[in-house]
Amino acid sequence: MSLDAATLALVADELKNTLLDAKIDKIFEPTRDEVLITLRTRTETHRLLLSARSGSARVCLTRESFENPLTPPGFCMLLRKHLTGGRLIELRREPGDRIVYFDFRCTNEMGDLVTNTLAVELMGRYSNLVLVQNGRIIDALKRVDFDDSEVRQLLPGLAYTLPPKPARPDFLETSAAAIVAAACEKELPVAQALGKTVAGVGPVVVREATCRALGETPALACDLTAEEKARLAAAIDELKEEHARGGIPTAVRLPQPDGAPKPVEFSFFVLQQYGSAAILTQYPSYSEMLEDYYATKDRAERLRQKSRELYKAVHNMYDRAVRKQAARKEELSQSAKADTLRLYGELLQANLWALHKGDRQVTVQNYYTGEDVTIKLDPRLGGIENAQKYFRDYKKKQTAHAMLQKLLVEGEAEIEYLRTVLYEVESAPGEMALNEIRAELKSQGYLKYYKQRDRKQKPADFLRYTSSDGFEILVGRNNLQNDKLTLHTARGKDLWFHVQKAPGSHCVVMSRGEDIPDTTRQEAAELAVLHSSQNGGAKVPVDTTEVKNIWKANGAKPGMVLYEVYTTVYVTPREKFLDELKANAKK
Repeated sequence: MSLDAATLALVADELKNTLLDAKIDKIFEPTRDEVLITLRTRTETHRLLLSARSGSARVCLTRESFENPLTPPGFCMLLRKHLTGGRLIELRREPGDRIVYFDFRCTNEMGDLVTNTLAVELMGRYSNLVLVQNGRIIDALKRVDFDDSEVRQLLPGLAYTLPPKPARPDFLETSAAAIVAAACEKELPVAQALGKTVAGVGPVVVREATCRALGETPALACDLTAEEKARLAAAIDELKEEHARGGIPTAVRLPQPDGAPKPVEFSFFVLQQYGSAAILTQYPSYSEMLEDYYATKDRAERLRQKSRELYKAVHNMYDRAVRKQAARKEELSQSAKADTLRLYGELLQANLWALHKGDRQVTVQNYYTGEDVTIKLDPRLGGIENAQKYFRDYKKKQTAHAMLQKLLVEGEAEIEYLRTVLYEVESAPGEMALNEIRAELKSQGYLKYYKQRDRKQKPADFLRYTSSDGFEILVGRNNLQNDKLTLHTARGKDLWFHVQKAPGSHCVVMSRGEDIPDTTRQEAAELAVLHSSQNGGAKVPVDTTEVKNIWKANGAKPGMVLYEVYTTVYVTPREKFLDELKANAKK
């Protein structure tokens, strides 16, 4: 669902009532497609989110916290230069289009008062933010040159022009009778015909009008009777009247097989088209509706944006390690043929009488099997020299075989380590966690050019839980924390948990010198599954042992430990299990 012009008009009215005369305090650019502006009124502080992300373009107030990049992007610095300290003097929109203008009264470098306009264009994949002064573009979040579009360019210095408008009339400005009459000329299902007749509303609005007037009719628009046309016109008028009254911000969710309702639509009216199965939520404001609707989706997308580069780098390292390991295995299979070289040397020594310089091969009997064997010879060498050459090649293969076996062990350890790092990047909860992973990779020599933060970053604490029996359970957030937890924080009788043969966090029950009950053991095992790549699985094997049984091999990667004495339990995490543990912590 995208924000249509009709809903945007109500959002703009709401923002205007709240923000007019507010002064810009701070400007951030959390991701490459979003700008966050803090504005202060005489009594309140508001945070305005401007999102030009194609899948969730919108403008609304937000309460969500954002992690900002260490270095502000160029467009953010430009906005700070031209807008910081500016006062919002007008908020207007382009009629029938998904464009909102924020006019700010600002002071330029010469001390003169100027009006800078931030045009927020919310048009799907063409969404953009454009800073304009006196009708000319200062700059755009996404520059559009002649290669991108022959119709409209968004470049510094060019005149700001509007995007081409559809040739269809605006839904809110056209009479219901005219809309129905034009739609009924089309040989299309009613909702589709309405969508191709008017502009300014999304499919959800025309489907709603059709549903309220005709139910789930499969009829074509051109086949409607006069009575049906009248009902359809009345339904359109009803929606327009709801819009004129300010509407009711409403989102609809549909139940999913996993039990978690999925947000599917939102609009300015109470939706009827999804029937009784739908879960409808009404909100006190349009900003709250938009924030709630996009919250989960956006949070995941922001993190994906920030982790994409790191994930790609680690994935390339992992693929390279896997390819190198495959090549070593192939080379090992070749070196395993060393015994044949030794045999050929022995057979040549036993048959020197049959060898002559210049011979390219010789056929002799293998005295182990009684079968004839043909052996290739170097014609430049005599019989003894050919035998010695086979013995030398045999020793080389033997040495290579031993070396390859060692490299294969190291290769498997490296693959396992990079697999855990991939899991950590995928499950990282924020920028701080990603920075810790980058620092870890740099310490291991995988990243050469990672720059530390200008100000020292305080290391994150372990994840802390309290079992139903009152025991503290600690969980590492990354490989470095796993090492710290298992090898330095935990003590001999503390109980250690980890999913078997899969990436995951180290999980330790702090025993306090007491016997650990079975209930706590079960809960710790469930935590080990939830904080692993096996999250969501059933009957996941989890190894458990006392911390005193764990050691680290010399040169082992962070998070990689060894243990021989252990037991294995099979765990299926319970629903809402984490909520129960968090509740225990508050008791």
